[in-house]
Amino acid sequence: MSGVLRTVNRIVLGLIGLLLVLGGGSLLAVGLGVKPPSWWVYDSKDDVLLSAADRHRWQDEGWWWPTVIAVLGVVVLLALWWLVAQLRRRRLGEVLVDTGDGEGALLRGRALESVLVSGAEGLDGVERAGVLLTGRRSTPQARMGLTLASHAAPGAALQRLSDEALKQARDSAGLASLPAEVRLRAVKHRAERVS
Repeated sequence: MSGVLRTVNRIVLGLIGLLLVLGGGSLLAVGLGVKPPSWWVYDSKDDVLLSAADRHRWQDEGWWWPTVIAVLGVVVLLALWWLVAQLRRRRLGEVLVDTGDGEGALLRGRALESVLVSGAEGLDGVERAGVLLTGRRSTPQARMGLTLASHAAPGAALQRLSDEALKQARDSAGLASLPAEVRLRAVKHRAERVS
């Protein structure tokens, strides 16, 4: 998703920038007295953006206001989607592994996430695990969600996670540190009948 979002960002910002440069540059040129082409919207520096006739042309048409409101609504929704996408934490695509030769190698972020998930799910008392890598590729951070079995002690599960799964992932990727934010949940189960 981050690659798609990056592409959309570049396209949207490029189009907005191009429109602003062309529109502003043409208005500035006409305002400074440059004679525009015959097909251009403005004829002279005394011309207005919207004449009174242009402002009132579509006002009496029944479709005008619903169309304007619908277009503005779509623009607002797209702008909100873009803003939410910018504020979301992005998944780390790759991690820089120190190979000792000064060059380094790139490890896919999903591969390291998979290692962390399998290591966490292999621990006693952990039913399910989910991992999201964030941060920079040289200093990744893990956001983990663990679903614990009903018999598991949260403190012991966290200690085993730190001592085993996180340490193994950190050592295998050659990372100096791998900070993790862990959220714990308990497996939902039905109440047992006591006789």
